Amino acid sequence: MGSETKRVAVWSTGGVGSHAVDAVHRRPDLELIGVWVHNPDKVGKDAGALAGLEPIGVAATNDADGLIALRPDCVVYAASGPERDAGALPDYERLLAAGINVVSTTSTSLVYPASYFLPDWRDRLEVAAKSGNASFYASGIFPGFGSDQLALLLTTQSKSIRTIKATEVSLNDHYPVADVMINGMGFARPLDFEPMLKTPGFIELAWNAPIRLIAEGLGVEVEEIRGTLDRRTTDRDIEVAFGTIPAGTCGAVSTRAAGVVNGHEAIVIEHIIRMSRDVAPDWPSVENDATYRVDIEGDPDIHCEMTLGAAEGHGAGRAAMSATAMRVVNAVPYVVDARPGLLTSLDLPNTLPRHVFE
Repeated sequence: MGSETKRVAVWSTGGVGSHAVDAVHRRPDLELIGVWVHNPDKVGKDAGALAGLEPIGVAATNDADGLIALRPDCVVYAASGPERDAGALPDYERLLAAGINVVSTTSTSLVYPASYFLPDWRDRLEVAAKSGNASFYASGIFPGFGSDQLALLLTTQSKSIRTIKATEVSLNDHYPVADVMINGMGFARPLDFEPMLKTPGFIELAWNAPIRLIAEGLGVEVEEIRGTLDRRTTDRDIEVAFGTIPAGTCGAVSTRAAGVVNGHEAIVIEHIIRMSRDVAPDWPSVENDATYRVDIEGDPDIHCEMTLGAAEGHGAGRAAMSATAMRVVNAVPYVVDARPGLLTSLDLPNTLPRHVFE
């Protein structure tokens, strides 16, 4: 890994982007040279102030051409929202073709590009990366470290494996994007409402990438992916960041995707989201509001639980956003030095941080 300072721009100052701005600004081996924002009201304002920090002397811009002209070594792409993936793809293509490496928390399906659901776009990104001699890497927590790389790390202790299950159990009452939570996932809707999650094939598509990343890491073929959805109602009104969840409507959602290997469900991803800790009491519950588990049935059986932030309250949500940002910020030097093209966690060493001790 090269020792010279990497010039970095951050794309978006939302929850994850704000953590990225802070982290890049703090590190002496990274130089924050630009910050892109979508909201015109943020243009010209100090990026540090937008991220809830002291001013840092970098003004936010919505001029993508100007940002590209600064020639950053890497862009930390952290835009969010219901249309985030579709909107990000042209940006990725443009940045990569200009010779700018990209690390992203936005397009979680690109944690394993080979299985990306838009093969034409994947090929375009590959061409752009090769023409610009640049690299692209996507990660996060779930999908990302908690759903795939942690599981693979734990398998280094295995003699034989029958099943691997990665699970996130979280309280998401802090998440503010109403369209995603209501129309996408079905929260605050009666159970006869059909959210995007219930679209045939959606769950299989959503967790396709981490399942196939684990499969490649272990050298096996996934024959099919089976998805299931379960929802539970709340018996009282719940006040959350995006509004009110009325009594009798959905207050908890569980998705499960299982990759079939050798005829049985061998690689399983489960995602359990509650809007209050007391909803769906019969589902797996945890003491910490951002908990990630890996359970491996084999020789030996392996069980690992990772928690982020304080046990209760919005500190867990903040910690999850910080960890998501750091998965890609810490990867910046490694991605800059990597081969050009679309990368996965299997293509990089452990992306160990630098300058983290206070």
